[in-house]
Amino acid sequence: MTYPVDMSVKPDVSAHFDEATNTITYIVKDPNSTHCAIIDSVMDIDYAAGRITYEAADRLIAEIKDRGLTVDWIIETHVHADHLSAAPYLQDKLGGKIGVGEKIMVIQETFGKVFNEGTEFQRDGSQFDALFKDGDTYMIGEMQAFAMYTPGHTPACMVHVVGDAAFAGDTLFMPDGGSARCDFPGGDAGELYDSIMKVLSLPDETRLFMCHDYGPNGRAIQWETTVAAQKADNIHVGGGKSRADFIKFRTERDAQLSMPKLIIPSLQVNMRAGEVPTDSDGNPMLKVPVNGI
Repeated sequence: MTYPVDMSVKPDVSAHFDEATNTITYIVKDPNSTHCAIIDSVMDIDYAAGRITYEAADRLIAEIKDRGLTVDWIIETHVHADHLSAAPYLQDKLGGKIGVGEKIMVIQETFGKVFNEGTEFQRDGSQFDALFKDGDTYMIGEMQAFAMYTPGHTPACMVHVVGDAAFAGDTLFMPDGGSARCDFPGGDAGELYDSIMKVLSLPDETRLFMCHDYGPNGRAIQWETTVAAQKADNIHVGGGKSRADFIKFRTERDAQLSMPKLIIPSLQVNMRAGEVPTDSDGNPMLKVPVNGI
């Protein structure tokens, strides 16, 4: 696959860090127009109270309106297991198309069974406005973006590249954070290594933007690095570490990790493009499968 990389385009990137989920949401603006995209938005949830609110999304809306921007796309890099997407709320307020990788259908099939969703839950990705294949392009104003298929963390992960900027989702963390886990259904450490190598084949000066950061060893939260820095210093894959060594490390490490705190609500909501499921009376309702994940 030859990707349409154009390093001469330098999008304006505004980052919003969500402290509750350690997620970074991005507003990516075309430097030659007022058009933008939103990548990996967050909907707030107090899981213990069963309460959903929209403070994080409202901050995005306020910035976009203050800057006079037009939203063309609301992008999900994958079906997140650690936070809920605010995509429908943002779309209702700002417009734009909701896009995700075409392998969302694999996720919907897998977790449709886990959550016993029944035949009324469509498993064809139709909840989204666009399903991206590897190498598909789309426009943000006058600026071309493309999707790069990067499975491993999940079967549906994609890195979105816009000019000299790449939005890594959970394919990579900052160099001192390494890489994401691969033990969710459909995850594969070997595939993740291959996907990371694909991302690191982009030009060295490519700006890489992370979806999460946890401040390893007490450092301040960070979210931007470069391909060159990752190749040299990433603690899991940098410095020429082998595929076999990565698989061994990642498999052993994943066996020690606990489940994300919000995995149960996140999967139900995010496989629906951010819509909260409802009961037979139309009331918002989440399920908790026992020993199901």
